[in-house]
Amino acid sequence: MNGHEGSERLTSATPRTDIGVADVLPMVRLCGVSKRFVQVLANDRISLSFMPGRIKALLGENGAGKSTLMAMLAGRFKPDAGHMEVAGQPVDFASPREAIAAGIGMVYQHFMLVENMTVAENVLLGQEGGIMLNPTAMRRRVAELAERFGLGIDARARVGDLSMGERQRVEILKLLHRESKILIFDEPTAVLTPVEAESLFAALRAMSAQGKSIVFISHKLEEVLSVADEIAILRRGRIEGEFLASEVESPAELARRMVGRDVVLEIEREAVAPGRLVLDVKHLSGGGLDDVSFDLRRGEILAIVGVAGNGQQQLVEVVCGLEKPRGGQVDILGQDWVNFFQSRAWKGALAWIPEDRAGLATCRGLNLTDNLLLTTRQGFAHGQWLERSRASETAQGLVREHNVQPGNIEAQAWQLSGGNLQKFVLARELYREPRLVVAEQPTQGLDVAATEAVWRRLLEVRKTAGLLLVTGDLAEALQLADRVAVMFRGRIMNQFPVSDAAQVERIGSLMAGLKD
Repeated sequence: MNGHEGSERLTSATPRTDIGVADVLPMVRLCGVSKRFVQVLANDRISLSFMPGRIKALLGENGAGKSTLMAMLAGRFKPDAGHMEVAGQPVDFASPREAIAAGIGMVYQHFMLVENMTVAENVLLGQEGGIMLNPTAMRRRVAELAERFGLGIDARARVGDLSMGERQRVEILKLLHRESKILIFDEPTAVLTPVEAESLFAALRAMSAQGKSIVFISHKLEEVLSVADEIAILRRGRIEGEFLASEVESPAELARRMVGRDVVLEIEREAVAPGRLVLDVKHLSGGGLDDVSFDLRRGEILAIVGVAGNGQQQLVEVVCGLEKPRGGQVDILGQDWVNFFQSRAWKGALAWIPEDRAGLATCRGLNLTDNLLLTTRQGFAHGQWLERSRASETAQGLVREHNVQPGNIEAQAWQLSGGNLQKFVLARELYREPRLVVAEQPTQGLDVAATEAVWRRLLEVRKTAGLLLVTGDLAEALQLADRVAVMFRGRIMNQFPVSDAAQVERIGSLMAGLKD
């Protein structure tokens, strides 16, 4: 069954307006929408309906076309073919502002808030009449809106003092105040604690119950089954199927429907004896860090977990040489910090897989050969000459070995999906045969198949290197790590082996700063 076949079955791509709601006009309807970028057909005649009072999960492998489809819905791109309807009327958005005016709002992973302003001021900022309101009226309006949708937050609080989950609520309130009728959530739990994620799901259900249409994009299949009413799957730019969430028995079945084969995200971890010390951090302080101490040996994976913004980035910047330690001591591969970074070799030393794969790990406008050379140039230099042909052969081999699609080394980085770009970055860094690997959020935004591939590679790495894994995904930490360290406000609250069931149960509390 593909997106071109007409059928009365629910797995057809034909738009349905009767999935749980009879005779109700869709809030938004996509009718045969297509979008092409040069030679890449991102969306191919997609038809979907988003119903009022329903939560529709949109799933697909990396590169399946989800982001492009939502960008058209949010007014960032125009369809090359087909059209969109809002409340039965055709629309042609020229900008995100027009989409917002039509009642379509998107909550992005990276929040756009003014930290020195209050919750109420952020919600009303830039909205008609917002500046003329007095502070009391502003706070009352926002507080009433928050209560109506179960988004508990203090309208007087300064945004800079809020947790990531609370900041997300502010973003949602901004859209609700604009009276958005359809809200798009792209990987909304990536920066949330487990407790904050549950609060978000409750809010989504409350918004749905009051007639909003919710689009939920996530690679965490347990979340999808927990919150969604309906599920649509994209594959290679086409709608592969639509069905009710209640028809799916398990995350494994959902993964199989999405990928087309069995995917079991329970990787068997081969026992590896710890070897020599590769990283030794003692009383690291300053720059947002507070007395951080830990060590890491070859053969080990140490997971640093916590909500984004609690010192993980500062820790990574020190370990990877971007920032000098202000206090304490950092030894890498037997050398102190200064000596290591003065004489660091391109091979057999430190490899870094940054969280920002599109902006920091790669150059968007360069092809894959040039992106390979960003961190391996010394390996292809012969005197003053660069052996570019050998670099191209190596890049082609890495692309083939790691199944990086579309498989063309002349493709520029921006043309790859997030998952394929991450596979390429991982391949490049492991080509350097590192003895210490720092991996930040290595599977964030990746589909289950790409996640499985990355996990297997990271477990292989630990046979010859120590791996510092920085992740907000507890399932990932517990699946891969030997030990876990929980960070909150620049401090390590506790560290323990993953075999310590009692401490594992407390991870959520530790992430929220609760020591006892």
